[in-house]
Amino acid sequence: MTVRVMFVAPAIGFEVRAARFGDDGPSDEAALAAVRSAAGTLPTPARAFASPSLRCRQTAQALGLGAEPLPQLADLDVGLWRGRSLDEVAAADPAAISAWLSDPAAAPHGGEPVTALVARVGGWLDELAEQSGRVAAVAEPAVVRAAVVQALGLPPGVFWRLDVRPLSVTELSGRAGRWNLRCGWDLT
Repeated sequence: MTVRVMFVAPAIGFEVRAARFGDDGPSDEAALAAVRSAAGTLPTPARAFASPSLRCRQTAQALGLGAEPLPQLADLDVGLWRGRSLDEVAAADPAAISAWLSDPAAAPHGGEPVTALVARVGGWLDELAEQSGRVAAVAEPAVVRAAVVQALGLPPGVFWRLDVRPLSVTELSGRAGRWNLRCGWDLT
């Protein structure tokens, strides 16, 4: 049995353009129009899921996926930094940003460390590995990076070195705990 998980990064929203830590804002309309034009280009999944964020749910809807929101696919919890820009946080507490970016077990913001995100997403992948078929998951870039780190057995520090572009598709296929990666391709 082989399961194929197509991770779709959502359409861009205001917080991404402003380099703000996830504020659960909507995608902008121009980006959603591009998503709607790409509807039907993904192979048809047997099941579809989405991060609970508004922009992931909007992207899934625009793709016509009818995705179920899953808490396991929620974005990295950045605690007190939520809604603030990276520049604001770096100016106020450069040591905290440095610790966060260099130690995957650090959570100076009071939220979730990267290692916890990797474990959470990895648990979901382990459940899927027991199944077969094609799965679509519209998920925040941090969730896609965590899935790749977990699936390939990479050290958690690699998390920050992986880029996930908006509206790109990253595919993992696996069975019996062994995953293969198909690097990101553009949806639009």
